[in-house]
Amino acid sequence: MLARHIRYFLAVAEHLSFTKAAMALHVSQPALSQQVKQLEESLGARLFDRSGRVTRLTDAGAAYLQYVRRASQELQEAQRAIHDVRDLSRGSLRVAVTPTFTTYLVGPVVEAFHSRYPEITLSLQEISQEHMEELLLADELDVGIAFEHAHSPDIEAVPLLDETLALVVSPGHPLAHEKSVGLERLNAESLVLLSTEFATREQIDNYCRKHGIHPKVVVEANALGAVIDIVRRTSLSTLLPAKTAFAHAPLVAIALEPERLQRKAVLMRRRDAYQSFAARVFTKLTVAISAELKS
Repeated sequence: MLARHIRYFLAVAEHLSFTKAAMALHVSQPALSQQVKQLEESLGARLFDRSGRVTRLTDAGAAYLQYVRRASQELQEAQRAIHDVRDLSRGSLRVAVTPTFTTYLVGPVVEAFHSRYPEITLSLQEISQEHMEELLLADELDVGIAFEHAHSPDIEAVPLLDETLALVVSPGHPLAHEKSVGLERLNAESLVLLSTEFATREQIDNYCRKHGIHPKVVVEANALGAVIDIVRRTSLSTLLPAKTAFAHAPLVAIALEPERLQRKAVLMRRRDAYQSFAARVFTKLTVAISAELKS
């Protein structure tokens, strides 16, 4: 009974509408309203303000919602823990990565993971770091691969490797045979870059501001594959990890001088969250493969 009350409360809090919540739960609106009313009576507090055109959480409802969400996350973790104990050969793992890692790190990690545990279902998505952190905190992800300096203190980061960005060009680009490029020449380049929603773009913009340069960005894309294909087909250049160029031959990586553009890759997870067997194995494999890539 209590579980149903909580589920109905969460639905109304999410939709801020008894009508929409009832539709989402596939129950009648009177039944939903009655369950929420019973919950309010048991708590001795009104959780929703129904007086206006839009249903709103009261102060008591907003405070209660924080604890209910936390409890809901812990119950979901408890279910995963039970599944782990019952059968370690089954399960699922939710992973997210920022775009640049898909070309040289994720493939080897997934290959190693799947070869050892083929019955574990892997859900993999490529998203921005900010969105990744939101999903980790909401317990909608198990692990994420991104960069250090997580924004929330509730996220912990396991160091993986240092990544160096370079100017990446096609073999026919005028700079293709250069080993390094200075800031003045970089400033004269026309670039295709990942869009501003990604951490990679933020790091590139910070690097350019630091050195007082303003290369011309003529194309922005929200997919790494699009950036790589455009560079391959045009005279435009981009700034990406050098390993990305190596993974997409015949693209060429040219070192930035006099100061390299570097960042530290990390595996992120929610602090103090239950780590399933699949998550622990995936973390261990990712750390090991990252060590191999550094050597």
